[in-house]
Amino acid sequence: MGATVIIVVVIGFLVLVTLLKTAKTVPHQTVYIVERLGKYSRTLYSGFHILIPFIDRIAYKHTLKEQAIDVPPQMCITKDNIAVEVDGILYLQVTDPARASYGITDYRFATIQLAQTTMRSLIGKLDLDRTFEERDTTNTAIVRVLDEASDPWGVKVTRYEVKNITPPQTIRDAMEKQMRAEREKRALIAESEGDREARINRAEGEKQQNIRISEGEKMRQINVAEGRAKEIELLATATAEGIRRVAEAIQQPGGSEAVSLRVAEQYVSAFAQLAKANNTLILPANLGDVGGTVAALTQIMKTIKPAT
Repeated sequence: MGATVIIVVVIGFLVLVTLLKTAKTVPHQTVYIVERLGKYSRTLYSGFHILIPFIDRIAYKHTLKEQAIDVPPQMCITKDNIAVEVDGILYLQVTDPARASYGITDYRFATIQLAQTTMRSLIGKLDLDRTFEERDTTNTAIVRVLDEASDPWGVKVTRYEVKNITPPQTIRDAMEKQMRAEREKRALIAESEGDREARINRAEGEKQQNIRISEGEKMRQINVAEGRAKEIELLATATAEGIRRVAEAIQQPGGSEAVSLRVAEQYVSAFAQLAKANNTLILPANLGDVGGTVAALTQIMKTIKPAT
């Protein structure tokens, strides 16, 4: 009875092992490489598959997802003999699982090594300053070389990115000083340009101000001249009107006597003013004949015709 139980257990165990080796479920985006009696048989993609026990075996497993592989830092010598430490990240994808299994021993290790050697070669052709400026060019060149080399391995290199370029501490200190000097230079240039613009703006403002002042002075002088001309015109008109009215008044009855009286008053007043203003007084020869003088002036006024 005990021997029978043992036999049943052994048989059950063998059946279980056989089932485990026979039935295989492949996950999504994963492939299995099946060998039959040590030779490549077929590729199993995602799904349920049945194998022949003890004849078929899973030799390799690959993922079809894009893989991001960290490329370790390495020392590179630039064209101007500066040692820099460079690292990066590599993106690849298995496109042919069979070639990835039998075309090379370890495609991940191979692509990392090839990426490092290609990076050293490219950095050796660049000066230190250009290594920072031409990252995109370097990335593109590495991808091109790796893609050509990895094609027989059934691997597609999609892209490569340089993560860090680290020069020695002495070089970093020198670069920091250079950057600080460049920033100070740009600050001085910006300040000088700002001062120049300010001077130009002030000069332009003064120019506009002087133009406005001169235009204002011009308008003032024009207004003054027009005012004076208007004043002279009005004064002349008033004087002419006064003369005309005096002439008309003379022709009226009693006008001549009024003019004679007014002339005599003005004549006497004028000599009175001369006597007050000067110690020496020059008198006319016919001073006693004031009436004759007035009569002569009156006769002249009579000859004036009134304006029509």
